[in-house]
Amino acid sequence: MFDDNTSYGLLKTLEDNPSLSQRDLAKRLGISLGKVNFCLNALIEKGCLKVNNFRNSDNKLAYAYLLTPRGVEQKARMTVEFLQVKLQEYEQLRAEINELKREAEQQGLLENIHE
Repeated sequence: MFDDNTSYGLLKTLEDNPSLSQRDLAKRLGISLGKVNFCLNALIEKGCLKVNNFRNSDNKLAYAYLLTPRGVEQKARMTVEFLQVKLQEYEQLRAEINELKREAEQQGLLENIHE
C-alpha cells in the first residue's frame, strides 16, 4: 500500500498545501482515503512529516502536515529518481516514434502530413 509514487505525491502536494484534509489529498491524488491515511502515518513514522493541530474556521479540529528536513530531503531524492525514470520513458518513446515514422515514410503514408 505504501509506495514511492504515493509518497512523492503526498510530499509534493503537502509542501505547498500543508493544511489539506486527508479527503482533499485523496481526491487530488486519485487514491482512497484509507491509503492516504496509511501513507501519511508511514511518512510520520519515518520522520518525513510532522503534524500540527489547529482549529479551522468551522470550529473543527484540523491538521497541518509539515515536511520535516528529512521529508524535504526525501522529496528531493524522489524528485531526481522520478525525473530519471521519466527521461528514460521519454527516450524510449522518442525512439519508438522515430521508428514508426521511418516505417510510415517507407510505406508512403506520411506524404500528405506536414509537421
